[in-house]
Amino acid sequence: MRTVLAEDGALLREGLSALLERFGFEVVAAVGDAEALVAAVTEHDPDLVVTDIRMPPGFSDEGLRATVRLRQDRPDLRVVLLSQFVETSYASDLLDSGGGTGVGYLLKDRVGDVREFISVLHRVAAGDTVVDPQVVRTLLKRSRTPLATLTGRELEVLGLVAEGCTNAAIAGKLVVSEAAVNKHVGNIFTKLGFTPDDDRNRRVLATLTYLRDRAALNRP
Repeated sequence: MRTVLAEDGALLREGLSALLERFGFEVVAAVGDAEALVAAVTEHDPDLVVTDIRMPPGFSDEGLRATVRLRQDRPDLRVVLLSQFVETSYASDLLDSGGGTGVGYLLKDRVGDVREFISVLHRVAAGDTVVDPQVVRTLLKRSRTPLATLTGRELEVLGLVAEGCTNAAIAGKLVVSEAAVNKHVGNIFTKLGFTPDDDRNRRVLATLTYLRDRAALNRP
């Protein structure tokens, strides 16, 4: 099975590459950032992509956005994303791509169970959808929160709003245009039900909603 591996940590990348080769996967490229991932898939036309979500240069959702973009052109491309943390918005974005088939989202801790990890890769390659059980539990819990409709990028923007950042400051932190941030903020207000004619401060209300949501998710 022709495989492209993307992981910014050199040691982990080499270790995963050796592991995949050991179990019969042909690693046609092992790269360290999202741009190189897109280039490698374009060049090698693999059957499977295994990638970290957080990649250079921003270490936010570059790996995810790269795979979603790739699956727009190739819906049959099988992808498995790895994450250090439970990031449910990323899982939602991933499952929305390519019809939600042939995708996997695992926490990196699962890689330690080699047999399980390899089994997941084969299942995803066969067209199954595999989401880490811990992510599923958090998704079910999060689906009852007000922020359930926000995308991963919108949640990231809202988090910075909650920190008191201006739109210009957010644009600088995320390395995007201020116009893009304005659009994200407008989408956030709309999805949370805060209309332009609302006489309350929508930025404050959105911040309170975000903080309550985070507190709810952190409760046992």
